Amino acid sequence: MAESSDETTGAGVRPTTGAADREPPAGWKPSAEAKATATRFRWIAAVLWAVAIAGEAFGIFWLLRQRVVVGEDGALVRDPETGLLETQGATAQFPQWAFVTLLVLLVVIAALSITGSLLWKKANRLDPARRADKARFFVQNQLGAIIAVVAFLPLVVLIFLNKDMDKGQKTTAGIVGVVLAAIAVFIGIDFDPPSIEQYTADQSTVIQLLGKDEVVWVDGGKVYHVCDEVPAIQTGSEIRTGTTNQAIEAGKIRLTLQFPSELRTCGLPVPENADEITEALRAIQAGAVDTPLPAPVWADPDEAPIVVEDAPENAG
Repeated sequence: MAESSDETTGAGVRPTTGAADREPPAGWKPSAEAKATATRFRWIAAVLWAVAIAGEAFGIFWLLRQRVVVGEDGALVRDPETGLLETQGATAQFPQWAFVTLLVLLVVIAALSITGSLLWKKANRLDPARRADKARFFVQNQLGAIIAVVAFLPLVVLIFLNKDMDKGQKTTAGIVGVVLAAIAVFIGIDFDPPSIEQYTADQSTVIQLLGKDEVVWVDGGKVYHVCDEVPAIQTGSEIRTGTTNQAIEAGKIRLTLQFPSELRTCGLPVPENADEITEALRAIQAGAVDTPLPAPVWADPDEAPIVVEDAPENAG
């Protein structure tokens, strides 16, 4: 029987590394559109954060310095230590209009900080950092929380130290500031940040299992799947098909770890070491950077959707 050509698309044909459009990429990279979107989100977030910090500066250097003097009609007395005259009974108070403005300012700073954090997280989903670069990975993913601390902490501290506020004003403004700061910091924290390593492992798995970078998902899900016949996506929503990059751009954060059962459901070959691959993916998705991704082991080598040779040890 004549050997099938690389251009054949029927079932049972194994793409090889000789087909240029079938070679798995060396490492995951965002598409040009995703990169541009991530950059736009980051610029908008930076502007919002800058305005929030500017609002904090306005509160510190102008608003908290507002005061009105009451009791100015008291008798003049001389301070024996300084020799200066002062009005007995006159006291400085923080005006009510400034107190209300301060509360509004705290809410505005929180809104700006939180909106910036949400946009920054979306940008990181589209264009993540490498987990192996620990310092950059931490700063890039937790920058929203860092900015929230910067935008709130000095202002909240100075509220509690303000000597012109009465007890009620200081308590109210302080509690509002602390609560809003805590909310902004919490939302700014990314508890499950993506990484290039994770996206690369997911993409490599898909290509080795299916022979091509093609997955399916629905709008309401958080993960993407290996075929369109699985129960998880039979939700009545439109089933979408595309590359792993397109799935990520659609908000899907990773490959499902249920891919072995999905392959069986769709009548596709399942590697003998599917459990090992699943555990490796689980570790990588959880943040491991030194976990190798096992190559699929097929009961019948002719079932392999794609043949990918190991790179030479001295490559790169």
